[in-house]
Amino acid sequence: MAVDSILHTAKIATNGVPSFVEAIAIQDGKLVAVGTTDEILRQRGTATKVIDAGGSTVIPGRNDSHMHPIRSGLNYNMELRWDGVPSLAEALRMLKEQAERTPPPQWVRVIGGWTEFQFVERRMPTLDEINASAPDTPIFVMHLYDRALLNGADLRAVGYTKDTPQPLQQARSNAIGTAIRPGC
Repeated sequence: MAVDSILHTAKIATNGVPSFVEAIAIQDGKLVAVGTTDEILRQRGTATKVIDAGGSTVIPGRNDSHMHPIRSGLNYNMELRWDGVPSLAEALRMLKEQAERTPPPQWVRVIGGWTEFQFVERRMPTLDEINASAPDTPIFVMHLYDRALLNGADLRAVGYTKDTPQPLQQARSNAIGTAIRPGC
């Protein structure tokens, strides 16, 4: 039987024995045979696309070009994902449990691609709900990589109070003060 594609004259990594082969045959998007270039080229038909890799190393598989392995490895036990959680009530219960098992002074991070529309309640958590779930553990809830909610423990951890100037206002004030300061 002829296959759709053949990749040959390569060093192709496999998950089996042998760990590298010279050629692969592909049918309907699936790897169907591995072996030497001579063995695999026998499966060529008139419509088979044949690719000579010129001795290149090939690692078949899914290529995820966006990963966070360092952050994930370092923080796996302190991150919480709400992807697919059906209700806000369940998400807040999960948050409370995660906060209880997170050692001080670590922060709990809710990350990922969750949205308020996945919840049966069809809304975001309120700061009061987040504070009630974890009054003493800093909680960072990221929403769609667009904005974040910080609970009261976060603000205490960084020393932010009602008297702390707003960062943008402080930057503007400093810039204006420098620009109009006599003798500059």
